[in-house]
Amino acid sequence: MKELHLVIASPERTIFEGKVDMAVLPGELGEFQVLVNHAPLISSLMAGEVKYTTGTESQSLQIKGGFVEVRDNQISVCAEL
Repeated sequence: MKELHLVIASPERTIFEGKVDMAVLPGELGEFQVLVNHAPLISSLMAGEVKYTTGTESQSLQIKGGFVEVRDNQISVCAEL
């Protein structure tokens, strides 16, 4: 099974980098979920909560906005905190 890799970076530093089971992101048209083998996309992000799970552990992070690129099971988030 393929792995989903998430990187969350702000202009100042890398906030999180690692394997996740899924991520939920605050898009302009509402929240959307990214799972393994998600279709490629680029989207702007609104102020809200980025949520992700790793095994049985769930994490969340408040952002003021940013951008996300999803490609080849890699989620790259550039966000303002």
